[in-house]
Amino acid sequence: MTSKITGVGNYIPSETITNLFFDKHIFLSAQGILLKEDNASITSKLQKITGIEERRYANSKQVTSDLGLIAARSAIEDSGIDPETLDYIIFAHNFGDIPFGSIQSDAVPSLASRVKHQLKIKNNFCVAYDVLFGCPGWIEGVIQAHAFIRSGIAKKCLVIGAETLSRVVDDHDRDSMIYADGAGAVILEANAEDDSGIKSHLSASYTLNEKDFLFFGKSYNTENCPNTKYIKMDGRKIYEFALVNVPDAMKKCLDNSGYSINDLSKIIIHQANEKMDEAIVERFYQLYDLSAPKDIMPMVISKLGNSSVATIPSLLTMILKDELEQHSITKNDIVLFASVGAGMNINALVYKF
Repeated sequence: MTSKITGVGNYIPSETITNLFFDKHIFLSAQGILLKEDNASITSKLQKITGIEERRYANSKQVTSDLGLIAARSAIEDSGIDPETLDYIIFAHNFGDIPFGSIQSDAVPSLASRVKHQLKIKNNFCVAYDVLFGCPGWIEGVIQAHAFIRSGIAKKCLVIGAETLSRVVDDHDRDSMIYADGAGAVILEANAEDDSGIKSHLSASYTLNEKDFLFFGKSYNTENCPNTKYIKMDGRKIYEFALVNVPDAMKKCLDNSGYSINDLSKIIIHQANEKMDEAIVERFYQLYDLSAPKDIMPMVISKLGNSSVATIPSLLTMILKDELEQHSITKNDIVLFASVGAGMNINALVYKF
């Protein structure tokens, strides 16, 4: 018995935010000092490092659970299941529902409970709960659903990843330009009919010295926003941490699956930073004394930005629905998923389609 994906769905918000959006922003240093570079130079440098040209923001009437609901409905329709037969709804996010124009988080009741309510599921034994695990939260939700299925506790699970990071950014911090909104979801079902499904997985939390690489901190504009807190990161430390630890985790997960590096068809990695992701994958292949093949890693960060837990399920949906010209996944393909984020957390899983 294993578990396999039987339906996928995503929601990509309609509001496109180009780099020109930040032209009038007043970017400050962590000490509150105006940056010497002009905004055109700042955004140009951002694009070269991260690859981001555009990102998507939710509209002013939407919150995170709204995005997750749309993706969930799409995944349910794609799978053809009756929602009443779901055993679990697992919703990965980090900041709850945050209304437009506010930074006040609302996560009680859980976002999973809100989605279950909106789906009008009457089955009281469909358990709904949230996962807060940084950007790797969606993969962690899939791993948990897989564990429920393997143990016989569940047969069908809905796993959602959604976030509205645009609501928790400091407009005076240039790092705010990487963040985006979006949602993705999958239906995971018990599978005893063939050998497709999850083959191995791995999770880790580095907290002794790395806990605060991503954190909630005060605005760089200490005069106008003295008490409000926003998402902050130590980009250099995260980059160095990811390059050291993520390739090793990917290798361990792949080795545990029984497949070889040459069996891999795709690597779907959290869309955090294009250059960082490319470096991670290249170092992963170097562990096998190989170079990364061309087109092994699909990237959509240039148009969608970093939407945290939503990047991987959104990208997977795009590939499976033939929305990316250069990338496809077909039967028997072996795909390695990997993510890194706040915690600092890392996870990976190997999946056979």
